[in-house]
Amino acid sequence: MYICMYLSLLVKKYKKYPKLLTFLNEIINIYSFDEPSGNIESNFWLPPPPFLHFLHCPNHVYIQSVPPDPGITARSCLFSDPLLPSLTGKEEYFILMSSVGHSTNIFWHECPIGKVDREKLLNQQGCVVWITGLSGSGKSTLACSLGRQLHSRGKLSYVLDGDNLRHGLNKNLGFSPEHRMENIRRVGEVAKLFADGGLICIASLISPYRKDREACRALLPKENFIEVFLNMPLELCEGRDPKGLYKLARAGKIKGFTGVDDPYEPPLNCEIELQQKDGICPTPNEMAGEVVSYLEDKGYLIADSPVITNPLT
Repeated sequence: MYICMYLSLLVKKYKKYPKLLTFLNEIINIYSFDEPSGNIESNFWLPPPPFLHFLHCPNHVYIQSVPPDPGITARSCLFSDPLLPSLTGKEEYFILMSSVGHSTNIFWHECPIGKVDREKLLNQQGCVVWITGLSGSGKSTLACSLGRQLHSRGKLSYVLDGDNLRHGLNKNLGFSPEHRMENIRRVGEVAKLFADGGLICIASLISPYRKDREACRALLPKENFIEVFLNMPLELCEGRDPKGLYKLARAGKIKGFTGVDDPYEPPLNCEIELQQKDGICPTPNEMAGEVVSYLEDKGYLIADSPVITNPLT
């Protein structure tokens, strides 16, 4: 595999650093990579594989697969040999290597209690309400208001908030396009599990790329993914700037910030679009009420009611 070839090149390049050399060889042996094809010497100047990401920081270097995979096994090594000329004089460095691959020899195990059984117990239908929009558009506030209104009706929901998830499940991800894609993929898989459990899962994330949102939609039956586009103008979101991120982005202190130097791709066929009316932004409770009305009209708040879909979609 290409990754094995590249690791072998690293071994050659850094052979004068014994601890790093031992560590790289350990990675190659542990992960049982296929033998590289071709002549390593003739390919010495090949760039890193596209799925390897090198991040050089003041006192450490990360080597990580891009995008990361939930099944990745991480290895680490602490040593004092300098890695690169630019890092000479530093005392300690940390390398994280993530393997690339997929689980094999696994089988799906069916359980006697299924989604319909859980929905009957909860008297509701499991689904995913995916709230997308710019930073500062009010996604998290809407998600909490929606959860509160559903709770008052005796309906069980759970909010997956983008920032909250980066404190745990996605704490090892940044904001590059590859990491954003993996961030959304993980949330989509978790949301799918909540919906299968019969819950109304409320996912609140910027999720700027259309293809990533569509990939999450494809995980569920079409009628069980409800995309809510919080369509607030950039000027309004930047004027709010509750976390001060727009200011930092405009000052060049944050790179790849959605709406400033990274694009937001609005939905083309969302189920619900919430926006200003006559220049006035609806209150969170008003917007949450609109989503609840949609869920009620489509039959999600009653277990036995068939979900009504739009025959034109």
